[in-house]
Amino acid sequence: MPEPGPSPLQSSLPTAAAHFGIHVLGRAAVPTDTAGAAALTAAAAAATGAGTVPVAASAPGTVAASAPAIGAAPAGAGSSVVASAVMAAPAAPSGAAVTAPAVTGPGFVLPGPTGLGTAALSLARRAAAPEPPEPPAPEAPVVGRPIPGLYFHPVPEPDPVRVDEVSRRIKAWALDEVQLYPEDWEGEFDGFSVGRYMVACHPDAPTVEHLMVATRLMVAENAVDDCYCEDHGGSPIGLGGRLLLAHTALDPLHTTTEYQPLWAESLHADAPRRAYRSAMEYFVNQSTPSQADRFRHDMARLHMGYLAEAAWAETDHMPEVWEYLAMRQFNNFRPCPTITDTVGGYELPADLHAQPAMQRVLALAGNATTIVNDLYSYTKELDSPGTHLNLPVVIADREGVSDREGYLKAVEVHNDLMRDFEAEAAALAAACPVPTVQRFLRGVAVWVDGNHYWHQTNTYRYSLPDFW
Repeated sequence: MPEPGPSPLQSSLPTAAAHFGIHVLGRAAVPTDTAGAAALTAAAAAATGAGTVPVAASAPGTVAASAPAIGAAPAGAGSSVVASAVMAAPAAPSGAAVTAPAVTGPGFVLPGPTGLGTAALSLARRAAAPEPPEPPAPEAPVVGRPIPGLYFHPVPEPDPVRVDEVSRRIKAWALDEVQLYPEDWEGEFDGFSVGRYMVACHPDAPTVEHLMVATRLMVAENAVDDCYCEDHGGSPIGLGGRLLLAHTALDPLHTTTEYQPLWAESLHADAPRRAYRSAMEYFVNQSTPSQADRFRHDMARLHMGYLAEAAWAETDHMPEVWEYLAMRQFNNFRPCPTITDTVGGYELPADLHAQPAMQRVLALAGNATTIVNDLYSYTKELDSPGTHLNLPVVIADREGVSDREGYLKAVEVHNDLMRDFEAEAAALAAACPVPTVQRFLRGVAVWVDGNHYWHQTNTYRYSLPDFW
């Protein structure tokens, strides 16, 4: 396989949108499984009303219902993929209700993001754009050494204007709205660099407020992990009860009038519940009901993974490698890329999100990005008390190899997951040429790239072992 190139969506160049997610969708080809393609096309018809794409009524930057699929820029120097290869739809099976709209010329038809610092990311070509002002000198890139041999796509630095604004807003939310952390945790909060993280993962967000939806949820999830499970007073003992009560901040309790006020009061009892309650309230206001329910489902998956890891810690159980990977499919980043459409200001219809092929793509994306976390946090976790389970540790123990060999084998596992993710996403893009599916797959691919970027560059939190 050729070396992966940069993830171009986040480029500051005006042509960046032409290559939006190209390293995944550029591999799309007409599927040989015509039955599978027919099923996906039929599902698209059912979900979209024969080609129309419903969107959240209140969300700006939505995709026009009749918009055809994005065409890639014509191939040129450094590009081996032409528009027809990237986005051409397979012929619909006989009797199929949906026909992919034709791409009319080289223009881009999905409306792009609007708002602070997003002019370069527009997916719509402007007829007579005014001469832009001279841009400021770019900031020096954040340093960070990538893991040797890891398969990933480098990304340019995220928009610094948006990073600063998201960082300012999330700190105000954490301090003033939910009283998330005491003063002596401020350094850790700043070192998390969540603004840079979310801007890198969601460069197509129409507004900063769309970015804030993801940022609040990320910070809230991290608070639950730290305070209930790990660094700041977490413990496997009694974790199930704590997680259950916290989950009701996402999936509200419906009980009698006598007990409802007591439950509502409990949502302010500790920082994780305050953060979950507030972040979910913002999310529900920005999302559709089906998007909110999708997120609740994925958070239940996450909490089940937390409980499995806690149970192993209580019994001092070292899982088999496959058992660990099963746990990590639940205790992973999946809730983050699954909301990429909400953050982008559109909706992937529920029937299309629920398709087995889409669920496989999301599972592989979540698994690959979580193993990235295992690899970059390896030395950090070795310094924590006790045995902290991560993939290199489990491989070394269960397969009887050295720490170095276990780590390098974990890199291979990640690379296999990444290539499977890209192949499955490309196959799905070819089989289901619905505009929202195409955009959602791009969003997930860019989230994967942005997640790696943040881990690689966050030298406050992570450093690499001396294995090379």
